[in-house]
Amino acid sequence: MRSLVGLAVVVTAASLYLYYLSLYLPAGPRRRPLSGPESEHVEGGESERSSDTSGELSRLKFPSDLEELRELAELLQFYKKEHTAYVLLLFCSAYLYKQSFAIPGSSFLNILAGAIFGPYEGLLLACALTTVGSTMCYLLSQAFGKHYIVNIFPEKVSMLQKKVEDNRDCLFFFLLFLRFFPMTPNWFLNMSAPIVNIPITFFFCSVFIGLLPYNFICVQTGVMLSEVSSLDDLFSWQRLLQLLAIACVALLPSALIRRFSQRRLKLSVQNGLDADKKGQ
Repeated sequence: MRSLVGLAVVVTAASLYLYYLSLYLPAGPRRRPLSGPESEHVEGGESERSSDTSGELSRLKFPSDLEELRELAELLQFYKKEHTAYVLLLFCSAYLYKQSFAIPGSSFLNILAGAIFGPYEGLLLACALTTVGSTMCYLLSQAFGKHYIVNIFPEKVSMLQKKVEDNRDCLFFFLLFLRFFPMTPNWFLNMSAPIVNIPITFFFCSVFIGLLPYNFICVQTGVMLSEVSSLDDLFSWQRLLQLLAIACVALLPSALIRRFSQRRLKLSVQNGLDADKKGQ
């Protein structure tokens, strides 16, 4: 009971922080001052800016589809011109909130990172936030959720524990394999890792490296989403070649890990894990 109260306090505090952070939406970038009748028109537009801010505030929510994602990306790109620090803080806070509490939808935020921050900064940010957020989920599970996770998922935890013990001599590569080829969902692996005695250092590094191809694909998708204005742009030869290159880069580490796993890892119950996953 004490652990549930502690977790509720943490969730409530994080939710209030994120809510109040979104309330302090700064004024958007201003245009250069004009003279004459154009100046009067701008002054009239400035009076409407405060009412527009409330409408923009309502758009600050976690996206659930591509249309909402595009609208949110346009809004944050607009504010990033003069308020980079605020947009960065808001994005990092929202990402860590979802990742720490195992809330689905992080792929949309990875795409958003590419649309707002570009291919290089977006990828670095997505990898760092995924790793830190997953580690926070690990620590929350270790502090508050061990007993409940074992009671809710007894068979999954037992099977994962057995595979971890079987591959203890090459545990890091086993963890990479689970990230590249998830036999169990990432959120469950994040929460169950402290229960099956996975060291936090191995966990941290395996998340950063293992989810790199996935983050890379999502971020590049976000970059293209911010540049594409029509279906003709999406299906141009340049875009198709870019998508092919992204797929090759993302599949290369996965192929290497699979080749290594066939030689070193003990995965005799892989089919059982897959079947359990399909039954969810």
